[in-house]
Amino acid sequence: MIFIAARFRVRHEYADDWPDISRPFTEATRSEPGCLWFDWSRSVEDPDEYVLLEAFRDDEAGAAHVQSEHFAAAQRTLPPHLAETPRIVNTSVPQEGWSLLGEMAVPDGS
Repeated sequence: MIFIAARFRVRHEYADDWPDISRPFTEATRSEPGCLWFDWSRSVEDPDEYVLLEAFRDDEAGAAHVQSEHFAAAQRTLPPHLAETPRIVNTSVPQEGWSLLGEMAVPDGS
C-alpha cells in the first residue's frame, strides 16, 4: 500500500472554506478504484492547516491518481488558496489497511 500524509497551509481567508474548495478533488479521488482512503483533518493547533491522509492499493493505483484529470485540475485550482507548498511524506507499507493500536486496546463491551 502507498501511504501519504500531507500538510496543507491554507491562506487564512480560505481556511474555513477549504473543505468545499477541495471537495471536487476529494470526491473524484475517493472514487478511484485504487484509492483506499482520502481523509482531511483540520489541525487543532493551527486553524489554517489541514492534514491529508491518503492511501492507494499499490504503485499502479498511485500512478493512476497522479495521472488523472482531477489531479491535473487540482494542480491548477488548489495552489491559489495555499499559503505555501504542501509538505508530504510518501511511503510504501507492507499492509492493506489500518492495524489496531494494541498499546491502547479497548476491552470489548467498553
